[in-house]
Amino acid sequence: MEHMWRWPTDRVHHVSGSAANLTFVGGAGDFGSTGDIRNAGNLDAQIEGAMGNVSDALAAESCTLADIVRIKAYYTADCDDWHVIAKIAALLPDDPMACISTIPEPLQPFEGQVVQLQVIAQRGWRNLEDVRVATHPVPPTWSKQFSGRSVTGGLRAGEFITIANRTAADADGSIAAPGDGASQSHAIMGTHEATLAELGAGMQDCVKMEGHFFGTTREDWAPLAKARASHFAEPGPPATVVPCQRLNPEGAVTKIDVLAMRERRNSYDKYIPREDHWPDRVWDWPLNLPYRQAIKLRDMIWLGGQVPSEPFANTGKRMMPGNLPGQTRLTMSVIEDLLRGFNRRPADLKLMICYYTCAEGETTTHQMLDILAQCVGGVLPPTTLVPKTMMHTPENTVEIWGVAQG
Repeated sequence: MEHMWRWPTDRVHHVSGSAANLTFVGGAGDFGSTGDIRNAGNLDAQIEGAMGNVSDALAAESCTLADIVRIKAYYTADCDDWHVIAKIAALLPDDPMACISTIPEPLQPFEGQVVQLQVIAQRGWRNLEDVRVATHPVPPTWSKQFSGRSVTGGLRAGEFITIANRTAADADGSIAAPGDGASQSHAIMGTHEATLAELGAGMQDCVKMEGHFFGTTREDWAPLAKARASHFAEPGPPATVVPCQRLNPEGAVTKIDVLAMRERRNSYDKYIPREDHWPDRVWDWPLNLPYRQAIKLRDMIWLGGQVPSEPFANTGKRMMPGNLPGQTRLTMSVIEDLLRGFNRRPADLKLMICYYTCAEGETTTHQMLDILAQCVGGVLPPTTLVPKTMMHTPENTVEIWGVAQG
């Protein structure tokens, strides 16, 4: 830890941070202490190197790999998600296994990079009285890769609940409704409901929903948005849904994961009330959706995915269309408005996730880092940068969300 890994940038950034009893690691890759990628283009070697860097980042917050509750892997390689899950699982020796979510991405923020790992950990959760696990079936063709270990589909560590992201694939890895995004969304959300119920919770306990889908128009987005929303009552959780360019298996067009919190009071599972702020300036969706923009509970503030939409409106109109620097600054000003309602500011972020249109490779990434650092006011929080070939529409170039210390 004497020479902690870092990104290839002069911008100072935290590799880990904590809000209440959760610890976050941003986009950990196979970086060295000078920001170099150590195994350019080699997925398996980069997974191993990134996990070593995750371990170092967690140690700075008095955590270990055993404290991880959820890993989200963004990878760029021509392989199945189960290959990535198996490689990560082999580096997690403790059972029950943490939830592992995966998203194949065509781009990475830095040259030579093919994987980044975003991590949530909770110190000492394995010693809690209330630990519950829901397993996720592994397709028979991949079962040998796990040496008989159970793969976690949902994990409850005390009050915090994480559900691994999934497509509408069945236990054999087949898609029942190829290409039908609305049907797939209902199937996924139904599975998530069942998994949450197994852990003593429900959809109303969700503090975050994050989805990925095929589409580059509002017409592509709307049917899936309605399908997902139908599984929540108002007030729903903060949500982030972004386009993706590739999913496994063939026929899958969307993938969704959720995070939740629920308390144990005497012998009953109970809903945890949330503090909620939605300033008038902050946009609303062009559909009547149940989601909130920012909630606080247990000294953590969870943000919805913020975009450069028209202030004081629900038109969905994008301001400064196609202008990444301008749209990023506007989006960060919206985040600032949301946090101000909780008497917090962007410097209180302990995790920030940025999806952005990347036209010029690493040059665009460095431009983003400069703008984000200016908007945060100095040192960047643990950050995950996810470059995209295209966002929701050509007019929209960025979506950002995060978790702040409350």
